[in-house]
Amino acid sequence: MSEINAPQDVHQHLLDLLAENRARYRVMTHEAVGKCEAVSEMRGTALGQGAKALVCKVKGNGIKQHILAVLAADQQADLSRIAEHVGGLKASLASPAEVEQLTACVFGAIPPFSFHPSLRLIADPLLFTRFDEIAFNAGRLEKSVILNSEDYLRIAQPELVAFRREL
Repeated sequence: MSEINAPQDVHQHLLDLLAENRARYRVMTHEAVGKCEAVSEMRGTALGQGAKALVCKVKGNGIKQHILAVLAADQQADLSRIAEHVGGLKASLASPAEVEQLTACVFGAIPPFSFHPSLRLIADPLLFTRFDEIAFNAGRLEKSVILNSEDYLRIAQPELVAFRREL
């Protein structure tokens, strides 16, 4: 795994990975915003197509692990379900410093791919059942990728875990 130290590195690494794996995708440039609703409107995609990536830390029962949890942008995460999945007692969102260390990105720009060996990738399956494509900020707030859902699953290979909050 190559070391990624800056958002431009993440962005280019991601595009290289998608191209090498013959993914069906397109890149969009737009205004830099960190809100899911605003960016989905700029992309022309449904809010539920957005792949929201949350860096979480799980502790307890001898577990101390970081998780990149990906879910549809119109859903909320149930952090207790994430903790339960990995055998921990408690999950919380990581600090901005931890997020930057593990992803080389700022909040809102994190793609749904883990490029760090200490960051375990999980994804809620609902994200892939409603739309043929997912959309996400690609390491930068002003760059998005719209990617075929099957290609995402094939390339990223996340653990599929239902962790969205049931309403």
